[in-house]
Amino acid sequence: MNISGILVVAKPEWQADVVGALGDLVGVEVHQVDGVSGRIIAVQEAEDIHAEIEGVKRIKALPHVIMADMVYHYIADDDKVYEQIPAELVEQEQACAVPAYLNA
Repeated sequence: MNISGILVVAKPEWQADVVGALGDLVGVEVHQVDGVSGRIIAVQEAEDIHAEIEGVKRIKALPHVIMADMVYHYIADDDKVYEQIPAELVEQEQACAVPAYLNA
């Protein structure tokens, strides 16, 4: 199981709608809401990294979501061995580059 913390930002006037839409997604729970800034902290549980990335994409596609980024990631009981960063992560524009010394 993969667990990820996701920062979601919406305009304050649409925040309740976004929180409701997040609550309707399977495996997603809203844990913190800041009505002034429009920031929402959600936690997502997914079977593997591929389902996790698809979940983040679903969140980004929700109406009135300005920004959604994974800020925390934890893998528990994942028997898959990843030899490199999955293509889903590499193809995302906002994916940050891995420093060369970590790829050694």
